[in-house]
Amino acid sequence: MLHSTDYESNSSTLKVDASFGMTATLDILEDIARGDGPRQSFLALGYSGWGPGQLEGEILQNGWLTAEASPDIVFTPDNAAKWSRALASLGIDPLTLSAAAGRA
Repeated sequence: MLHSTDYESNSSTLKVDASFGMTATLDILEDIARGDGPRQSFLALGYSGWGPGQLEGEILQNGWLTAEASPDIVFTPDNAAKWSRALASLGIDPLTLSAAAGRA
């Protein structure tokens, strides 16, 4: 569970940065159910993995756009708008994107 930093669960919460914490134990779900959880949270289930050096290589080949994480984007309940809002934070209009990648 990615969440705001107003919540900390003993030693199981990892402080990501000044805006985000991450807790992957059952106690955060119990605290949320009791009303004692974080003010903002985002639950994601699943798995994604890369081989050694694969992600770094994809970034070097311009295979990824990266942006600063913004709590306003991450914690918005409008999941459909997150992609376009993240692009807008970079000053990118999605209509100008191409399926081809490269370097100028």
